[in-house]
Amino acid sequence: MKKTILLAILLFCTTCVKHADSVYFDQIEKNDIELAKPVEGDWLYSHKEKGQSFEQFINSKHIVPTSESNIIYIRPIGDFNSLQNKQIELLREYLEIYFQLKTKILEMVSNDIIPESAQRIGYENNQQFLAGYILDNVLKKDKPLNRIALMGLTEVDLYPKPEWNFVFGLASYHDKVGVSSIYRLQDGILTSDNFNLCLSRLLKISSHEIGHMFGLHHCIAAECVMNGTNSMSETDKSSVRLCSVCQRKLNSGIKYNNEKRLTELKIYFQKNHLTEELQLINKDIALFQ
Repeated sequence: MKKTILLAILLFCTTCVKHADSVYFDQIEKNDIELAKPVEGDWLYSHKEKGQSFEQFINSKHIVPTSESNIIYIRPIGDFNSLQNKQIELLREYLEIYFQLKTKILEMVSNDIIPESAQRIGYENNQQFLAGYILDNVLKKDKPLNRIALMGLTEVDLYPKPEWNFVFGLASYHDKVGVSSIYRLQDGILTSDNFNLCLSRLLKISSHEIGHMFGLHHCIAAECVMNGTNSMSETDKSSVRLCSVCQRKLNSGIKYNNEKRLTELKIYFQKNHLTEELQLINKDIALFQ
């Protein structure tokens, strides 16, 4: 009799949690903004993607945190100045809130780890590293304790193959590693004047790439941080917010408290004076007040 009562209580509580989650996603869907028809130069103009429904995500192979695999790591590669180091710490703090998983910064490694065969002088007469070399020969071998995802971060520009001019980043979603460069996010040199613009770009690009590592495909339905982008100008116009469907996908695997995440994101955006990002999160929070 006692076992029957306990089972009934457990089933009731589980149903209540699922109902609360369903209400949350139904509510924030009201703030989703349908993507405009792509024009020449936009990602979706040249990439005819089919998107990914929630059901397709659930039926796909994607990682979920376990007791042995639950920490996101950032590996800085290069020689970063004090402002850049500040951005790396702010990125760590953001990713920990965004994914609701412990996020740590690993010890910085020198640019000397990249051999001359994986370097070149780019078309702008700037130093560039071969992104694939960093993935295959640095990050895939980098297995810190309880790693679920690893993002390398360099201050040197990247290129993916000889015929390409540059790339913002590259990732191996199978191996759950990626590398991004802050070189082009800075518009030349990082200063106090462009600090927040660079930070906003870094938050979008990093959360997007790690989102892929958790199984999220490009979003083609609504304005969303999982939208594909072709250029820095398109990245600047894109949203830092996950749409309701992509939030539901992420939450289905990580099982975090949705409203707690919203509140922590609001505090982060307030503290770091990210006004556009704060306006977006406030719209979601207002639905529950």
